[in-house]
Amino acid sequence: MLIHWAVMPTRLPLVLRRCHSCASGTFRPHGTFRVNANHKLLDAWLLALCTGCGDTTKVAVLERAHVRSVRPELLDRMHANDPALARELLQDGVVRRRNRIALDWTGAWRLDTGGDTRPEHEAIDVSVRFGARIPLRPLRLIADGFGLSRADTERLLAEGNLVSAARLTGRTSSGFGFLLKR
Repeated sequence: MLIHWAVMPTRLPLVLRRCHSCASGTFRPHGTFRVNANHKLLDAWLLALCTGCGDTTKVAVLERAHVRSVRPELLDRMHANDPALARELLQDGVVRRRNRIALDWTGAWRLDTGGDTRPEHEAIDVSVRFGARIPLRPLRLIADGFGLSRADTERLLAEGNLVSAARLTGRTSSGFGFLLKR
């Protein structure tokens, strides 16, 4: 029996960065952009609010970019405060490295299993796809999907009843498949 699961984001992830005003280390982005023009040069930032004091930080998206080098649809999406653009930019490795930030996806995703997930059949083939690059532990995802404990999924893996071409230990943010034998 083939089952399709989907890991879908429910909100933007928290931005991990130290606040200059308080001791908090997390900021909540809401998808709001600020664009500043200085003659023919553009600066653009994604704004995020501190979860402790409410202070604003700017995540640099464009720095001193010439107006003609910026795609008009990108500029329109920034002016419209497109939350999908904010998600794309937060997942961009270049933006994260340039701003020295990391993302915290805790509580910002859900697992859609498509209904009943009680393993009743002899073998269940599951395909997992990700709606965004959310780093998760596959064993935790499998445990949540079937309502098992992490110890049970680790036992199934050790006994050879949980088989996958992808590595199930560690973290992954790309789709994978596995076979659960009962």
